[in-house]
Amino acid sequence: MSLQRAIEVAVTAAGRAHPKPTVGAVLVAGGRIVGEGATEERGRHGEIVALAAARDRARGATLYVTMEPCAHHGSTPPCTEAIVAAGVTKVVAGSLDPNPLAAGGLERLRAAGVEVELVDSWEARRSNEAWRRWVASGRPFVTYKVAATLDGRVTVPGSRWVSGESSRRLVHELRAASDAVAVGMGTVRLENPRLDARDVSATQQPRRLAFGNGPLPASSELELRSGPLEEELRSLAADGVQSLLLEGGPTLAGAFLRADLVDKLLLFVAATLVGEGPGLLDRLDAPRPLSRLTTSQVGDDVLLEAYLREP
Repeated sequence: MSLQRAIEVAVTAAGRAHPKPTVGAVLVAGGRIVGEGATEERGRHGEIVALAAARDRARGATLYVTMEPCAHHGSTPPCTEAIVAAGVTKVVAGSLDPNPLAAGGLERLRAAGVEVELVDSWEARRSNEAWRRWVASGRPFVTYKVAATLDGRVTVPGSRWVSGESSRRLVHELRAASDAVAVGMGTVRLENPRLDARDVSATQQPRRLAFGNGPLPASSELELRSGPLEEELRSLAADGVQSLLLEGGPTLAGAFLRADLVDKLLLFVAATLVGEGPGLLDRLDAPRPLSRLTTSQVGDDVLLEAYLREP
């Protein structure tokens, strides 16, 4: 229950600490929450925020945290030291830290006499999915977003759009929450898209990319990336790009999937049948199983969300 509250605290503060991960923490003593918090914009970790809120009530309390407390000196001192000094007697963590420089917090706490418990929580890992992929794999977390008709076509004759207005607004929110957005050169030549986040709250615009061989149209404001996909993703990651929203057509989607570089699928399904036109993908060399499939209603459309690789 309290771990779930820590996850809720983290989700509410999602993105606030970027490029750092957002960690949610809740302190419980005597069956009551005595302090809670999430990683702050300037990097103060969620555990420290929760300890400050609890003050003396942290002694003898249980700390529920979405990711194991850090054990290294970075931009802030180790959270493990503050937890021990505060007299916390038990720590329940929803995930391990994939960063080798900061990992090992639970072992440090156990060595200091604090009882520890690891609960491998999907929701806790998901709350930092982009950061986890970036740290663990040295590339951005890639989400392939596509809109299709009920019979799997990505174009509707006589219409610019496949999905409805509510779905298109959600896409702009996804762009605003992403470090980069990309299409392929086929989409650039057909549509010359802007790929910016419009009519939604955005602290900053994502980098806007085109994968493939140029040249770009003279009016395009996109950044051309013409190298091998894996090399380009590693280069983007080195520049701090943790999340990439892929909006390309079936050719680019197939290329990313064949290279095993897609982590999540977002499929907007419109209640329309057309019977002709390009499909979701051009080809795959093998089936790609999906996990964690969920569905939700977005206006008149249905959004299917699934993972190809768990964070």
